[in-house]
Order: sequence, then C-alpha cells, then structure tokens
Amino acid sequence: MRTTALLVATTLALAACKAQAPTPEPTPTPAPAPQVTADTSAQPASSTDAPLPSEDASLSPAATAALPSAFVDKVWKVKPSGKVEAGTTYTFLSDGTLVIDSPNGTPMHGRWTYEKGALVMVEEGISYPTEIIAIDASQFHIRSHNPGEPVDIELVPAPDQPLPKP
Repeated sequence: MRTTALLVATTLALAACKAQAPTPEPTPTPAPAPQVTADTSAQPASSTDAPLPSEDASLSPAATAALPSAFVDKVWKVKPSGKVEAGTTYTFLSDGTLVIDSPNGTPMHGRWTYEKGALVMVEEGISYPTEIIAIDASQFHIRSHNPGEPVDIELVPAPDQPLPKP
C-alpha cells in the first residue's frame, strides 16, 4: 500500500508541477517607412507623366486592343520637326519588323512590340519605350524614350510608298 500511495503522491506532485508552455508574445508590426519624394515643384513636368493610350479613360479596352491596326502595315513619313530627318519613313510590319528608311541612308531593320498598351521600338538591339501621343488616319505622333531627352516624332501617312520587305 505504501508503494501505491507513493506512486499516487508522485503522480499528483508531477501533475501539479507540470509547467505550461509559455504563450508566445505577438510580433510587433514595424511602422511603415516614411515615404520620401523629391521636390520637383521647380522642375517642368516630365514627359512620362502623359498617360499611355491604355491608361486614357477615353479609350475603351476594345479601342486600345485595336490600336496597332491603326499604324501597322502602313508607311508613315516624318513631318519636318526636331531630331528626325524629314522624309524618313517608319513602317511597323505585322510580323514585328520595324523598318526605318532615311532619305539619305540605307533602311534599318529593327523590331517593335505592342503589349498591354505599351509600344516598344527596338533599334540596333536597344529597346526604347515609346508613347503614342496621338493617332488617327492623318497622323501618328509618338515619343521615343531614347537615352537623353525623349524624341517626338510626328508622322503622316505616305500612301505613295510601297510596304518594305521584312
């Protein structure tokens, strides 16, 4: 009986001494880092502030999706403007080939893509994000973000020019 009493007493003592696992303390959520912005109040607005056609609320998703058909497989000629020689032609072929032909040079073949409302021109292996500023049957105004300052290119249809070969 003594053994049984000792066994019961030991079991009760151990049960009473059984430590509970500590409750984990909640991990504090770090405070968000303060947002730092540059003071641009004295600078002119950046050309990248202009929305892409896909961001323009006036264009429906169907119009944005159809946008490439407005400029693809047509020859466009540069109007006299800034940095691109007047008379240079740009052709965005449906297979993704970009052909740029200067009146005083040989045609350059590059690539172009239009995905999710973003036009990208690839010239000599370098990709240039390109904004479509305006487009309709009589004009195709783009802004190519080349190194340095963006280049505005105003194009008009050149129906007298045949489509170049890819």
